[in-house]
Amino acid sequence: MQISRTGLAALLAAATTALAALSGCGGSDAQGGAEATELRYQGSVGQVTLPELAEDLGYLGNVKLKWIGNTISGPQDIQAATTGDTDFGGAFNGAIVKLAAAKAPIKAVVGYYGADKDTNIGFYVLDNSPIKTARDLIGKKIGVNTLGAHAEAVTKTYLARNGLTDAEIKQVELVVVPPVNTEQALRQGQIDVASLGQVLRDKALARGGIRTLFSDYDMLGAFTAGSYVFRDDFLKKNPDTVRTFVTGVGKAIEWSRTQPRETVIARFQDIIRKRARNEDATLVTYWKSYGVANKGGVISDTEFSTWIDWLTRAGELKGKQVTASEIYTNQYNDFRPGGGLQ
Repeated sequence: MQISRTGLAALLAAATTALAALSGCGGSDAQGGAEATELRYQGSVGQVTLPELAEDLGYLGNVKLKWIGNTISGPQDIQAATTGDTDFGGAFNGAIVKLAAAKAPIKAVVGYYGADKDTNIGFYVLDNSPIKTARDLIGKKIGVNTLGAHAEAVTKTYLARNGLTDAEIKQVELVVVPPVNTEQALRQGQIDVASLGQVLRDKALARGGIRTLFSDYDMLGAFTAGSYVFRDDFLKKNPDTVRTFVTGVGKAIEWSRTQPRETVIARFQDIIRKRARNEDATLVTYWKSYGVANKGGVISDTEFSTWIDWLTRAGELKGKQVTASEIYTNQYNDFRPGGGLQ
C-alpha cells in the first residue's frame, strides 16, 4: 500500500483531531497513575529491529514489546504511531519533518538507522547504461521503495547539488517499486536506476552487470537518517517507560558496534527463531551495521535541519515553519551529554 502525499496530509489532519480526544484507555496506556509497561509496535519481515534486540539483551527491563504486525514503510509506521494504533514508530527524518510541519503531536527520541561505509543506500544502473551524471537522469525513471521518504530526499538532493534546476528535477520520474522487485525491474529495463540497500544491494552486486551511480554515504558521509517517535501524550504519561526504551535502544546500538559481526548475526537468527513468525532468517546474514552516527542514537540538529532546508527549497512544506529543536528531544536518552552514559 502506497500512501500519497495528499492522503497522508488528510490523514494527519484527522489524526491530530482524533488524538486530542484520546483518553488513555488503550491497552498500553498508563492507567491509575501507573506507567505503561507494554509498547505496541510494528516489525520488519526477516529483520531484527533495535527495540527487539534491546529487549532480547535485557536492556528494556520490565518494559515489554507487543508486536502487532509488520510495517510496509517508514511513513506508514509513524502514521500508525500518530493515530495511536502503535505506541512508537520509526521513519526517515524528512518524513518526520513533514509530520511536525503538519502539527502532528509527536516527538523524535532516538536515532535508529543511518548510513556509513558499510551500510548505505546506493543508486545503481546497468553496466551498459548511458547514465553517468546527474544531468543524464532527466527524463529517466528511478525505482524507489516509497515516495516522500529517504530515497526521494537523497535523489533530489543529489540532483540539486549537481546543478539541476527545479524544472529539470521534475523531469526525473520516481517510480514506486517493491524493494524485492527493484533489481529485476532494473535488469528488465522497466526502470533506469534502482535504489538498493543492504542485502538486496549485496545480492545484486554479486550477480554483476550493474554499477554505482551515487549513494547517500558518498554524498552526505556518515549520518543518522531515521528516528523513533512517540506521541506527546504518551511521553507526558510515561516518561520513565520512554527513558527505559530510549536508553535500551541506545545500549543495543552500542552492543552491535562492539560485538563481532558473527555474534550479532547469530543473536539475530536466534531472535527470529524464538519469535516464530515463519520468516526467512537469511536476510540477517548480510547485516553489517545499523549505520547510526552518534553514540547511543543521540539526535543532533543537523539530522533534521538538513531535510528541513531541502523540503523548504522544494516547496514541500508549503510555507509552514518548523525548526529542528521542535522535532526531537534527547532528554530520555542517558547517552546524551551529561546523561551518565555519554
